[in-house]
Amino acid sequence: MKEYKKYKLKNGLRVILAPKKDSTASTVLVLVEAGSKYETKKINGISHFLEHLCFKGTKNRPTALNISSELESMGAVSNAFTGHELTGYFSKVRSAKVENILDVIADVYLNSIFDANEIEKEKGVIIEEINMYEDMPMRKVNDIFTDLLYKDQPAGWDIAGERDVIKSLTREDIVNYRKKHYVAQATTVVVAGAFDEKKIVKKIEKLFKDMPTTKKYGKKKTLDKQSKPAVSVKFKKSDQSHIVLGFRSFDMYDKRKTALSILGDILGGGMSSRLFQEVRDKLGAAYYVRAGADLFTDHGFFAVSAGLDNARTEQVVKAILKELRRISTELVTEEELNRSKNHFIGHLMIGLETSDELANFYGEQELFKKEIHTPKDLIKRVKEVTAKDVLKVAKDIIKNKNLNLAVIGPIKDKKKLEKILKL
Repeated sequence: MKEYKKYKLKNGLRVILAPKKDSTASTVLVLVEAGSKYETKKINGISHFLEHLCFKGTKNRPTALNISSELESMGAVSNAFTGHELTGYFSKVRSAKVENILDVIADVYLNSIFDANEIEKEKGVIIEEINMYEDMPMRKVNDIFTDLLYKDQPAGWDIAGERDVIKSLTREDIVNYRKKHYVAQATTVVVAGAFDEKKIVKKIEKLFKDMPTTKKYGKKKTLDKQSKPAVSVKFKKSDQSHIVLGFRSFDMYDKRKTALSILGDILGGGMSSRLFQEVRDKLGAAYYVRAGADLFTDHGFFAVSAGLDNARTEQVVKAILKELRRISTELVTEEELNRSKNHFIGHLMIGLETSDELANFYGEQELFKKEIHTPKDLIKRVKEVTAKDVLKVAKDIIKNKNLNLAVIGPIKDKKKLEKILKL
């Protein structure tokens, strides 16, 4: 059985089917090329706001309660998410009901009415969500880090937006933004799990056949340059400090990305990783420490994150820098390399046991790359990574001028951190 099938409708909409016959649950996912990187400062946060509003009523299901009660009556788990470069709408249900949730998710995506009263009410919900993130330093520190890297351009803006901007958005803003981005050629529909292929394809064709095929508006290219190390500190009274220390890397199309994934796993991919052993087990200075890359269509970064004892921030930063220096100057051992490869492959395959992860795996590849690599393809690439590949990618990105450190915690003076931030 083929791992996936791809269709393209006459209007340009792409369809990915990922069958898994023994699956007791199936997922419908609709992805669109629309996120905060497609915004201007005047409407920052509109992609995320639009995602919320699509569940507030459609032509066929006029209220939010109509939508939620129908999905919940089937026992479905449904939600949506917004990123820098995409927005997704999904529902997961027992496989016998997959055609039913397809009907609902298509309706949400295509036929939202954007009632003016609902828009005003939802502004309050969005603002409370922003307030919630402000009280979650483990999450907020990532926003501080991207702002440090990209400053006042879309790649550095918060996905949720700014409170004042959210308050000022109008129904006209929402409708106009949707017209520019929610078009057939920028949309991918994914169905993963157990389903009748012919029925699903026929239903998708029927539901999405009249989707707009107007021009898709693009996004500004991210300016990605740096000449010296940079530090950003946000003071917050708390019992713990959270840090992100990282480097600019490259985009998602770069062939070095597999080696970069293994580099991340070696440094912070599990309890046997170098940073976990050094920072948590030996120093006892942090509860969590991890490393990995975030790669986008025109930029990317590699970062180490940790939540640690306030009094030991400098000590932990020095320890992380030490490990970064070591991995960018010495070959990893074959034993360590193989352990990380197996760890990475194991997590990949365990994750893809679920229909929602399977849908995301195939859907995001199709949305951004217009080509798909199967889990077998990815495993083959991972197995081919050598110690020299890891060292090369480490040397390519772990450079003094590219160092960046974001901190949130009870720290008022960043000068000490600036002094130690060097390889």
